[in-house]
Amino acid sequence: MKRVRHTFALLMPFHRPFLRCAALLLLVLIAGCQAELEYPPGILAPNDPLQTSVGDVPLLSKGDYVIEPLARFEVEARVLSKKRYRSGRESDLSPIDLALGWGPMSDQAVLDQIDISQARRFYFWQATQLPIPQRDISQHSSNMHMIPANDEVRAALLKVRTGEIVRFSGYLVQVRGKDGFRWRSSMKRTDVGNGACELVWVEEILSYEALTPYSL
Repeated sequence: MKRVRHTFALLMPFHRPFLRCAALLLLVLIAGCQAELEYPPGILAPNDPLQTSVGDVPLLSKGDYVIEPLARFEVEARVLSKKRYRSGRESDLSPIDLALGWGPMSDQAVLDQIDISQARRFYFWQATQLPIPQRDISQHSSNMHMIPANDEVRAALLKVRTGEIVRFSGYLVQVRGKDGFRWRSSMKRTDVGNGACELVWVEEILSYEALTPYSL
């Protein structure tokens, strides 16, 4: 055992430069995977989210919660920001919020002039000078609480990068707990403030990194 330790100690100086390079490369790769994606000016996600009648769909469940579908929901939008949640009652259902933008709020030229953040299950924006009317900002962006339907969807949601385009489908839902807990989705894209976020049961999600902007 002593001989092995001694040999390892002698080899370490020769391997330190290699280890430093490997560690640096690993950090660069991690930073590259997490870096925000940017594109040339132009709208990347031109269409509004699609909300349709839910039809005859049975109740869903997740743990001790009953989940009632309120509307079928399909979205293609740009990720403006993402926020991981690990504490709080809501994190049992929704481990991540995505602040999403479509139409003019998917345009890099617009987003370069707006500061976006998330906290406490809300999405915030501010701008020194509005690049588009305030109404267009509020009607073409939203904070959405994402409830993964299964482990595969959960893994995909947690890998989403700020700046990329995501496309997902599922339901706007209302959640009920056995102890009286309630959490209900907004049913329109024009509201703001408390209760304006969508609560989404996500059945499928895809992401796209290499896109050509649509013509303005």
